[in-house]
Amino acid sequence: MIIAVTGTPGVGKTTVSKLLAERMNYRYVNIRDYALEKGLGEMKGDELELDVDELAENFAKDFGGEDVIVEGHLAHYMPADIVVVLRTHPKLIAERLKARGYSKEKLGENVEAELVDVILVEAIEENENVIEVDTTGKTPEEVVEEILGLIERGVRRRVGIVDWSEAYDEVIPYLRL
Repeated sequence: MIIAVTGTPGVGKTTVSKLLAERMNYRYVNIRDYALEKGLGEMKGDELELDVDELAENFAKDFGGEDVIVEGHLAHYMPADIVVVLRTHPKLIAERLKARGYSKEKLGENVEAELVDVILVEAIEENENVIEVDTTGKTPEEVVEEILGLIERGVRRRVGIVDWSEAYDEVIPYLRL
């Protein structure tokens, strides 16, 4: 089974994915590292620009039939049995990305993306089986337990559990206005 873990930068994809892969005894694949290893895409500054279809095609050839946790903000474009979309309060994302040294522009872009559900909408458009998980106020271990519980119960679709509309006033300072 292939499980894609996706979400806005700063939601905890890498930490949760590594723990999930360990718990399930699945192979862990970071989609950006995989693309760079395969020589896919082109670096533009510190951004990797990719042809998502080419990436998905290569991924399917290399990992089809394996038990894999694939992680990254483009993971929902990979051929996956289940897509887990991690969500986090936009203000927390802003604080994490600021600590990582993101530019004001990039920080604002990602806070806005989380605020208006960009990754979730893309995941739903691309996949049948989408599970949304709010990581706000939870440890990575608690998030992994929640994901495992949902998978074990056979949940294949759980969306619409997060609504950040109340957070808008709180994150205005971070937005690109």
